[in-house]
Amino acid sequence: MKHTKILTTAKALPPHCRSTTEILPFVEAWMEGQEKRFQEKVLRIFKYAQVDKRYSIMSPEEVFTRTSFEEKNALYSERMTDLAEEALTKALDQAGLQPHQIDYIITTSCTGIMIPSVDAYLINRLKMRQDIIRLPVTEMGCAGGTSALIYAHNLLQAQAGKRAAVIALESPTSTFQHTDFSMTNVVSAAIFGDGVACTLLGPDDEKVLPVIRDAGMYHFFDELHMMGFKLTNNGLQMVLDPSVPEKIEEHFESILFPFLHRNNLQIEDVEHFIFHPGGKKIVKMVEELLHTLGKNIDVTREVLRLYGNMSSATVLYVLEEYLHRSIPKGDKGLMLSFGPGFSAQRLLLEWQ
Repeated sequence: MKHTKILTTAKALPPHCRSTTEILPFVEAWMEGQEKRFQEKVLRIFKYAQVDKRYSIMSPEEVFTRTSFEEKNALYSERMTDLAEEALTKALDQAGLQPHQIDYIITTSCTGIMIPSVDAYLINRLKMRQDIIRLPVTEMGCAGGTSALIYAHNLLQAQAGKRAAVIALESPTSTFQHTDFSMTNVVSAAIFGDGVACTLLGPDDEKVLPVIRDAGMYHFFDELHMMGFKLTNNGLQMVLDPSVPEKIEEHFESILFPFLHRNNLQIEDVEHFIFHPGGKKIVKMVEELLHTLGKNIDVTREVLRLYGNMSSATVLYVLEEYLHRSIPKGDKGLMLSFGPGFSAQRLLLEWQ
């Protein structure tokens, strides 16, 4: 039997990269005229966000220059399409595949608006099959990468031997609000960065690679206000409730334990945790919950440090690190992301 496996993941890094230290002068200039205590608080948030550097499709000068939503979205459309093509091409090369061998293309993004969606451009640029199935996924936020893998898994279960490309492309820096001095805008600017990643799924009987054993979503009732974007005349304005880490902790056992139990597993049976790093508070909370079990999310913490939170693409960066490791056959992995709705997206992996 040809198992559908996660074949490879490739990332494409935006051209502009700055350390947090290099960004601070731009933040200070942006806050000119604000109360001194507020300025000091904002600088502390940036310094202690546990994000050492982040990438962007724009230079810092462009990010901190007030432009229209139309101008920012035009940059998003142009530059993210190029990066999506780069990530898909790299993934195909790594897997030894040609563009025409992909049956499904699933793209996910929440930080810009494109109609037609980016997958249409990729089909034309790479001359992919004329009967390829497209599925653009929007409005899933940080959960989009895992959600797209869930959709790919469901499609491929019904079509043995087919292949899918999942591409997550995000530019949170394009959503920075120049006239918004709220803590939500400050925190999002401090933790987010831009990034693109492509994951390919399909059959492979030769290599030990992860198979998706189970997939599911968990929805928090009556928590619609927790996370998302508000569409304003200035663009996409971040919505991020400060209670998100506490809500996740409150539901953590309900999110994980029934999902594992239906696969006859305990959390102790899972060796690898591929978690989306929403921010330092969520990382710290999950680390503390897993530490008593002798587990860690060191890769998640490192991805946050090196790239920041790239919304839907971030969990694929974490996945890429695991795919570079030599993991024994039979090991289990758990992917987990949280996003607007409010919801959790889960994947159970097994290396086969």
